[in-house]
Amino acid sequence: MRIALIHALRHSPPPIEAAFARAWPEAALMNLLDTSLSADLAKAGKLDARMTERFLTLARYATGTGAQGILFTCSAFGPCIEAVAEAHAPLPVLKPNEAMIEEACAAGTRIGLLATFAPTLDSMPPEFPEGVTVVPKLAEGALAALDAGDAAAHDRLAAEAATSLADCDVIALAQFSLARAAKLVAEATGKPVFTTPDSAVRKLRRLLGA
Repeated sequence: MRIALIHALRHSPPPIEAAFARAWPEAALMNLLDTSLSADLAKAGKLDARMTERFLTLARYATGTGAQGILFTCSAFGPCIEAVAEAHAPLPVLKPNEAMIEEACAAGTRIGLLATFAPTLDSMPPEFPEGVTVVPKLAEGALAALDAGDAAAHDRLAAEAATSLADCDVIALAQFSLARAAKLVAEATGKPVFTTPDSAVRKLRRLLGA
């Protein structure tokens, strides 16, 4: 069964591939990476029709190769991914964070949302259901550290930022690349930590009956 993984950050493939290796090693993965998506969003500051069309183009390519499910791994593009899901229904098309949101909300009503990419903290909170309080927090400098190859600094900065979320019921890590810091975040906060890759793999496998 082929699953298309579509990325806007170059750090996203390893954590999702690791999650598949743990929970669904039989799946055949294909990776599509376009780092200009995140760069252009950061520059423009908003999503527009042109960005949505770029996502539709990527999805058409993925389904043309025989992909039976699509998982997007950057959490700042919710409306674009919704357009893809509508265009390709009933093919499973997952936002990177939807499965994690479901699992986190089942575990608590005050959710600490930790991100390393600032636009995510604008686009993602509205995806949470009513009755849930989302407390956003940006781990400043963490993504830059990861870009510079300093993974240890990324993890440390993420854990330090997460300490301000210690009054939440659970912590949700918004970026796929943040999954690597889950253990340190849990130690720093003493709270359950949910990651996008593991939650997404569990949901995809369930939807596809694998």
